Amino acid sequence: MENRIWLKNYPAGVPANIDFSQYETLVAFLKDCFKKYPNNVAFECMGKKLTYKEVDQYSERFGAYLQSRGLKPGDRIAIMMPNVLQFPIAVFGALKAGLIIVNTNPLYTPREMLHQFSDSGVNAIVIIENFAANLESILKKTQINTIILTSIGEMLGGLKGTVVNFAVKYVKRMVPKYQLDNTISFNHALNEGKRFSIHTVEGCSDDVIVHQYTGGTTGVSKGAMLTNRNLIANMLQIRSWMTPYLKESEEVVICPLPMYHIFAFSVNCLAMLSFGAHNVLVTNARDLGSVVKEFNKNKISLMTGVNTLFNGLNHYEDFKSADFSGLKVCVGGGMAVQKSVADKWKEITGCFLSEGYGLTETSPVLTINPLDGTGKQNSIGIPVPSTDIRIIKDDGSICGYNEEGEIQAKGPQVMKGYYNQSDESSKILSSDGWLSTGDIGYIDEDGFVFIVDRKKDMILVSGFNVYPNEIESVAVMHPKIMEAAAVGVPDEKSTEAVKLFVVKKDKSLTKDEVIEFCKKNLAGYKVPKHVEFKDELPKTNVGKILRRALKE
Repeated sequence: MENRIWLKNYPAGVPANIDFSQYETLVAFLKDCFKKYPNNVAFECMGKKLTYKEVDQYSERFGAYLQSRGLKPGDRIAIMMPNVLQFPIAVFGALKAGLIIVNTNPLYTPREMLHQFSDSGVNAIVIIENFAANLESILKKTQINTIILTSIGEMLGGLKGTVVNFAVKYVKRMVPKYQLDNTISFNHALNEGKRFSIHTVEGCSDDVIVHQYTGGTTGVSKGAMLTNRNLIANMLQIRSWMTPYLKESEEVVICPLPMYHIFAFSVNCLAMLSFGAHNVLVTNARDLGSVVKEFNKNKISLMTGVNTLFNGLNHYEDFKSADFSGLKVCVGGGMAVQKSVADKWKEITGCFLSEGYGLTETSPVLTINPLDGTGKQNSIGIPVPSTDIRIIKDDGSICGYNEEGEIQAKGPQVMKGYYNQSDESSKILSSDGWLSTGDIGYIDEDGFVFIVDRKKDMILVSGFNVYPNEIESVAVMHPKIMEAAAVGVPDEKSTEAVKLFVVKKDKSLTKDEVIEFCKKNLAGYKVPKHVEFKDELPKTNVGKILRRALKE
């Protein structure tokens, strides 16, 4: 295969390679953005806006407060909240203070939180009060000694903040009772931070600054160690791809995907800052009306999302009459963008929906289609600058055009490895820098990459990776379950849904019991949607359950 054949399809003005030395650290990049666009709106949430200068000042105070609490460079801080203004302030402040960010899904159950916090060695946490009760139940088993609590409305201020918090607590009853000692509010941390001067920690390009948790290509959740270089590289790769279509200081970007997810973290929370863009944060993207409201209020020029969100909006009547006059770029990632969804999206909005691909382990973007619609249907696109993709056969030899094999990637955005998991790291990272993705695919004569299937048994639910081992481990904790096996089955709304096959230990066991048990121990998107009882599960001669046989 001719090396880098895909370059012939690069959009005009996008370089084949990028000089990543312009920023040694992510903090240096942030400083540059804050200095360049001080009066631009950086983030907006529920109508409240913060300029780049204000985000800079608030994050300085927050970082200073963290240092005043004795947190040192290299300490880990969990950020556990949906899209609210506190998120970027907390992340940028912690980075300035030299801390390592541990992005945490607020939907996690106490069991999942405990695994992540223990594995990463989290010392501090910023958590929205809606999930404080979960933290309370596991706190004594963690190393956390600094707890900063916040609320949905805390940064909105005035009457609006009060009304939002009242509705969340007392109308929607979304804040379970909790009792946590020695906590402080987010605003208190910002006010206290004014009393101190931050000692900004610059660090170097190879420093790990984020533990982004993922199941990887196999098994239990692991912390992908992302460095300054990884995140700067992917930010610049994303920027270079979008530069022909976007203008500095003019773009308004809607962010319905949660920024704790690596896709929105790299694209919205980081790359869009390089354009001086105005990020409109959507706190709850399940409320499609709130997305439509932002389209009508702001002249949105860019949107990121997953297939299920685009599909939901396509079928939401009010969306069809929204204002799309400013829309230039739409990118889908996290899961496959279906042709019918992309076609309908173009019909409604007039804007192409381009598909991209990547992994948590690659910060995340590896490939993307040209944003002007000149890509290939069902393709995940071509590699971004300074990135190589190849297809490998089982014997390690390189495939030719249209030959299927495992997708491997190499580039500056590839993680350093998994935290405290050297064995797992060596399984997917070769000594010469190639990452095995666990996905089966091929490259055509024009350099476009296509995914055929996943090598492992991973289940993809609305863009989130779900791993059968974890579902099965939880299920067999139930006293009435003998054995269990989880597989993914097609689902119109979420691409796939979890189906659990169960062998009973107690004949009285019901499907509702199984699902309720899973709900208590798994995030909602991991809970089986279907349960089927069997007398026995198909196995190999050494006793390994054959999930593929169940799926077929």
